[in-house]
Amino acid sequence: MEELVIRDADVVDGSGEPSYRADVVVDGGRIVSIVKEAAAAGCQRPKARRELDAEGLVLSPGFVDMHAHSDLALLRDPDHIAKAAQGVTLEVIGQDGLSYAPVDDRTLGEVRRAIAGWNGSGDDIDFDWRSVGEYLDRLDRGIAVNAAYLIPQGTVRALAVGWEDREATPEELDRMRQLVAEGMEQGAVGMSSGLTYTPGMYAQDAELTELCRVVASYGGYYCPHHRSYGAGALEAYREMVALTREADCSLHLAHATMNFGVNKGRAPELLSLLDEALAAGADISLDTYPYTPGCTTLAAMLPSWANEGGPEAALERLADEETAERIRHDLEVTGSDGCHGVPIEWDTIEISGVGDPALADFVGHTVQASADRRGEAPWVTARGLLLADRLAPTILQHVGHEENVRAIMRHRVHTGGSDGILQGAKPHPRAYGTFPHYLGHYVRELGVLSLEECVAHLTARPAARLRLPDRGLVREGYVADLALFDPATVAAGSSFAEPRTLPTGIPYVLVDGRFVIEDGRRTDVLAGRAVRRTPPT
Repeated sequence: MEELVIRDADVVDGSGEPSYRADVVVDGGRIVSIVKEAAAAGCQRPKARRELDAEGLVLSPGFVDMHAHSDLALLRDPDHIAKAAQGVTLEVIGQDGLSYAPVDDRTLGEVRRAIAGWNGSGDDIDFDWRSVGEYLDRLDRGIAVNAAYLIPQGTVRALAVGWEDREATPEELDRMRQLVAEGMEQGAVGMSSGLTYTPGMYAQDAELTELCRVVASYGGYYCPHHRSYGAGALEAYREMVALTREADCSLHLAHATMNFGVNKGRAPELLSLLDEALAAGADISLDTYPYTPGCTTLAAMLPSWANEGGPEAALERLADEETAERIRHDLEVTGSDGCHGVPIEWDTIEISGVGDPALADFVGHTVQASADRRGEAPWVTARGLLLADRLAPTILQHVGHEENVRAIMRHRVHTGGSDGILQGAKPHPRAYGTFPHYLGHYVRELGVLSLEECVAHLTARPAARLRLPDRGLVREGYVADLALFDPATVAAGSSFAEPRTLPTGIPYVLVDGRFVIEDGRRTDVLAGRAVRRTPPT
């Protein structure tokens, strides 16, 4: 007898087609049968050792977080309730060009310092891996939800070239090609870049194109955080489209937003650009989070020249009065490349987390507000905080536009990604609320998407981008990564005031056919594993 039958569920299967009522049978981690309208037809109903009454609940594929920063959280926090409670059953990590494989001892230390604001210092982690394959093997020991990995181009460059702003030598480029090939062979699904973060931003298009050629040869995709989401946003999008077309590589645009005052209402221009490329044969997808503020580190706002050489070099420049004044001018007057070419507005920069608990008074306040309270210029406050916390502060950047968010999420190549940073006392609520916020706010309350459309955006479409042949749909033979939610009550509990509040209306989540959320509570099941690239056929 099979393990589980989910009875009388309203199945929204991920295809975008209308829902239907069915009994769904799960056994051995897979969906083994779907009996539509079983009760109404009066047919023999399937039996199983356990029956779950899903009356009033929608059964959908588990959600795929196409842009996650859980690289260490998956290891340090077995519950991983931030994502499991949202119905997420697969995360894509290794984002924005910086993560923890492939590395050597030197690079690992540098990367840990550079992205401590994203993932913590890592002092509580046993870094017993160096290669991509070894990291994926570490995930295979058991994690809360599944994870796929992107090779981080910035880390690759740090390993082969260093943190200097210069062109790679032919030998260094060969080394980077080799590292990317090895990572793809070991199971990565593609490559990411952070082209407003050092050292990845120092790569010219020719270098990126060569690495994308390697990715494409393994059937992977390129996922860039491109060079500007501000003053040069459209040009940056065009650059990524042209680059991947030249490399014949699939493109997935990370957190594809149009931010800052210069881009208010300009999402249709981006979508027109993408439609033109798609019509010409480009393979493009994108992800967004359903909120207007962004989230990153305070140090990321600095001009690239100030970060050249790595974290220690950046701290030395900040400590020097003359150099710090140059940094201030770039930030406040010129518009640094780290701040997307737009002069920084300190009243939009809210501190969301710090590494040193002694600096907690800054959290939840904008830099401008803290500066006013202290009776000093905002740059003095920001500089002092960066030095005191050794570049660790994370920020919310209130620079988005609701009309752009809504327009982009409607597009046919859109997928969902939380871009969730789980560090800090007041992280962005997207880390805990992205997927129920789509379903509750943008589907039920606003009607921006139908339920069937939205589920397709969050399940089948990302599974297709990841080339996973047996995930992302409620189909017989597919892996039983499933979410059950109440369409009348599903909502994000998280807010900017209380960002770690769990969602409502998602009582059951299964990973590999096993309950990780049951009756709204986290079980002790660790059914997640590394999801490795499926070789092209």
